[in-house]
Amino acid sequence: MSENLPEVDVTLWRADAIVLFDWLMSVDLDTVPITHPAQKQALADLLTALEHNIDSDITASTAEEIAAAQEEVAKDMGW
Repeated sequence: MSENLPEVDVTLWRADAIVLFDWLMSVDLDTVPITHPAQKQALADLLTALEHNIDSDITASTAEEIAAAQEEVAKDMGW
């Protein structure tokens, strides 16, 4: 990201962060439907931010932790 642009802090539940990180690591961003190239770049930036979050250990999540996070996030979806 450009150092000259303002930043925004986003707070996620740990389970959401695990689910997003797992998905972003496995998805082919070239196949994700986008309407503007900036959308793909924003997803790549989110992955980088999740990877470099020194306050989190989500990058080391086990398959069991990922499955548990998916269950936690999906249980109250309501749709």
